[in-house]
Amino acid sequence: MQRRSLVALAALAATVSVSAFAADEIRIAHVYSKTGPLEAYGKQTQTGLMMGLEYATGGTMVVAGKKIVLIERDDQGKPDLGKSLLAAAYADDKADIAVGPTSSGVALAMLPVAEEYKKILLVEPAVADSITGDKWNKYIFRTGRNSSQDAISNATAMDKDGVTVATLAQDYAFGRDGVKAFKTALKHAKITHEEYLPQNTTDFTAGIQRIVDALKDKPGRKAIEVIWAGGTPPFNALAAQDLKKRYGIEVFTGGNILPAMASYKNFPGMEGATYYYFGIPKNAVNDALVAAHYKAFKTPPDFFTAGGFSAAMALVTALKKTNGDTGTNKLIKTMEGMSFDTPKGKMTFRKEDHQAMQSMYHFKIKNDPAFAWGVPELVHEIKPEEMDIPIRNNR
Repeated sequence: MQRRSLVALAALAATVSVSAFAADEIRIAHVYSKTGPLEAYGKQTQTGLMMGLEYATGGTMVVAGKKIVLIERDDQGKPDLGKSLLAAAYADDKADIAVGPTSSGVALAMLPVAEEYKKILLVEPAVADSITGDKWNKYIFRTGRNSSQDAISNATAMDKDGVTVATLAQDYAFGRDGVKAFKTALKHAKITHEEYLPQNTTDFTAGIQRIVDALKDKPGRKAIEVIWAGGTPPFNALAAQDLKKRYGIEVFTGGNILPAMASYKNFPGMEGATYYYFGIPKNAVNDALVAAHYKAFKTPPDFFTAGGFSAAMALVTALKKTNGDTGTNKLIKTMEGMSFDTPKGKMTFRKEDHQAMQSMYHFKIKNDPAFAWGVPELVHEIKPEEMDIPIRNNR
């Protein structure tokens, strides 16, 4: 009898010890494309997330006396894998919160998992509108911009009477949601053709020819809006066609990572809107990110580095407000309507769909020989209150 009591006490002590250990941690799973077609984006996000957690915690990686433990998982850009990895992170790794993924297709597969486990998924940087739209659930927050924010800000560069537009996009959730949002955003210009190509396209000849055939005989200003992520961007192929000289067709697009923007040097004067470029925002958080990145890598932070940093700022802001309480309902209540500082300035999670309201930047490309990429010079900061971002979740 005494032996059974001792065994029971030992088991209880072990349970208490494990529980006490877990109580001293905040476990965050980052499920992202460490490999796969969007590997460059995923790695930048991871770098930014780590730098953001360091900055937001003053280098301690501790919030309210609890140590942040970051668990990395590689979804390889595959929806089924991302779904299973998120479930394992919640169930086996005991993650309190998850961040990611990189691909919109993976994100859409992961949304029901967050709902099943009743745990928060902070989406960064997947873009498709449907993530905070018709596929949304209350456990989903997003610091990354959505397709409507991309589209409405990009429309500012070309949405004028007499402009005819063709779109060139990838044939998956990011591209199709992007075009849908862009069409909705246009109030004056008219779309005459939509061209969708596989994500891994390398030969753009046939697609570009279909666009040229649709545009070349149109009167007035003619434009191609490119909505492309990862893979081989079409800009070198478009430049080789010399479309402006031959047909009067201009190219417009959004921001991208610096290596991809090397091809923007072929389009001086090209306009668009971007989520982030390290030289544009003027605030203390961006200054800290730029300085830390130069110190660590001797290069400036990139497009998705800022996104990972912003996700970290959102998480630490929320956890400080809850005094380290990772209870999902407590976090949801805290994060709805919450404002937080980022390298882009202040963001606010909209209560209705948990999308972060944020500035975008209308730019014009300058070909500066001091840089290996086309430099986006700020035309106008498009502030959140200037954009009427639709609420699409039918909440």
